[in-house]
Amino acid sequence: MTSPERTEHLVLPGVLTADQAAATVRGILAVQREDGAIPWFRGHHLDPWDHTEAAMALDAAGEHAAAERAYDWLARHQNPDGSWYAAYRDGDPHDITDRGRETNFCAYLAVGVWHHYLATGDESFLDRMWPAVVGAVEFVLALQQPGGQIGWKREPDGTPVTDALLTGSSSIHQALRCALAIAEQRDEAQPDWELATGALAHAIRHHPERFLDKDRYSMDWYYPVLGGALTGAAAKSRIEEGWDRFVVPGLGVRCVVPNAWVTGGESAELALALWALGESDRALDILQSIQHLRDPATGLYWTGFVYDDEAVWPEELTTWTAGSLLLAVAALGGDEATCAVFSGERLPGGLDPDCC
Repeated sequence: MTSPERTEHLVLPGVLTADQAAATVRGILAVQREDGAIPWFRGHHLDPWDHTEAAMALDAAGEHAAAERAYDWLARHQNPDGSWYAAYRDGDPHDITDRGRETNFCAYLAVGVWHHYLATGDESFLDRMWPAVVGAVEFVLALQQPGGQIGWKREPDGTPVTDALLTGSSSIHQALRCALAIAEQRDEAQPDWELATGALAHAIRHHPERFLDKDRYSMDWYYPVLGGALTGAAAKSRIEEGWDRFVVPGLGVRCVVPNAWVTGGESAELALALWALGESDRALDILQSIQHLRDPATGLYWTGFVYDDEAVWPEELTTWTAGSLLLAVAALGGDEATCAVFSGERLPGGLDPDCC
């Protein structure tokens, strides 16, 4: 069981003490089921993306066996076409509450698998998960459009949705780079994946018109940076452009403008994006600003806070909110695997078509 001694590397001033970090990890472990599934909270559903994020947080905290059980859950429940459903009822993986199959949900497995390998060096795990990664990537790339963007899902009847979401495609960009890293480690050349990654990056950088307009959502603001498609001056410019619209000093990051609602997950992810830009001081400020969302009884974090009403909403303590915070803390603290996955410095970039 996680102890303060095991989480000393997750100490961050004004954010987590070793005791608090250990409590947060125990909070996620308490929600994880014996079969490895990590729902949002007990009694709610599991979705593959947030399940993976929570598993990554467990690896960052040294809970490698628990994280491996989470990835094995995904491998066991992968559909024949390489996908997963969007939502599974807690406690019954055969009770599917949303039979849509979202591309960014499916792609994120590659990020988690590469993170776990970097954290453990377990080659046998990488070998075991390789077929699942291949299946997931092929499912996702079957929905790539001629402009490089990725259609965001298949309907329950299999109908492809060709509309693309900037947040989802940006997350997929990170996932494809991690998939390419796995392929390189295994000496399995994937030229089609390289082309697809480059085309996707080009679309994100230069063609906002190829994505649905979700400008009101903070994730569309920072995810091109978090997913590694925007770097350097372009990334800094984007962050500055949206700062005053989305950041509420002392409280966190708005989920949607103009709603007076800050959310822990978006705030922690913005902190990760800021860290990747080399702005650790601002990242720390953001993480400190959301400690009002912490539940001291469980170590978990409330999803959000409506500050005009001074009310927690919704009243749910989510594993993925805690997971995103732990990953941001791990990056600021120099955890090697987490830094490698989110900095992008050592991830393959795909074939860049920007010159065309």
